[in-house]
Amino acid sequence: MEWLSRTELLLGKEGIEKLQQAHVLVAGVGGVGSYAAEMIVRAGIGEITLIDADVVKPSNRNRQLPALSSTEDQLKVDVMARRLLDINPYVKVNKIDYFIRQELIPDILNQKLDYVVDAIDSLSPKVFLIVHTLQKQIPLISSMGAGGKMDPSKVQIADISESYNCKLARMIRKRLTKFDIKKGFDVVFSPEEVNKDHVIFVEDEQNKKTTVGTISYMPALFGIMAASQVIRKLTE
Repeated sequence: MEWLSRTELLLGKEGIEKLQQAHVLVAGVGGVGSYAAEMIVRAGIGEITLIDADVVKPSNRNRQLPALSSTEDQLKVDVMARRLLDINPYVKVNKIDYFIRQELIPDILNQKLDYVVDAIDSLSPKVFLIVHTLQKQIPLISSMGAGGKMDPSKVQIADISESYNCKLARMIRKRLTKFDIKKGFDVVFSPEEVNKDHVIFVEDEQNKKTTVGTISYMPALFGIMAASQVIRKLTE
């Protein structure tokens, strides 16, 4: 395919074939997950599953790929599916438009998956997705907190055990100890300090207690970093 000629020049025919035969699940297609999904599809993945129950809101427009004035109130998975099929009409896109709950995760993972990208914001479903993915021995990369961060040079990929100075990563590590999980999967994180003045408490959001200030490029960078890990691991 001509549109993948530049990628094939870098990865070789074998690398392209590996991607075309692979299936990646992206949980959460907001600021991080939408960019991860697009980068993975632009690299030539054969099948992708998108999970997100949210619709596009005006406040999403500063950082989320599916968020435009013309897509307001539309399901993010629908907007992203159309976009991804416009990039590659041959990619198989599966959409799951409900909120991930613990009891639903085993069924979601009960398919052939070559990689899982966790871009969920809410703590409990994030932890349970991580636990079940590791139990199924599916390769995983999880995004930690991009909110409140400004410096792209501090973003890095490491095992969860090596993450530091990130409130979300700390809470994830604490919860995972109950499942005897202390290491074994990669995370994208930044140790940059978050100014407390950039965080507000909210009461009208499901599974969310605070809103953190965000800048356009940081969630995108987290998603791109996650996608890079998926692509590199699948083509090794």
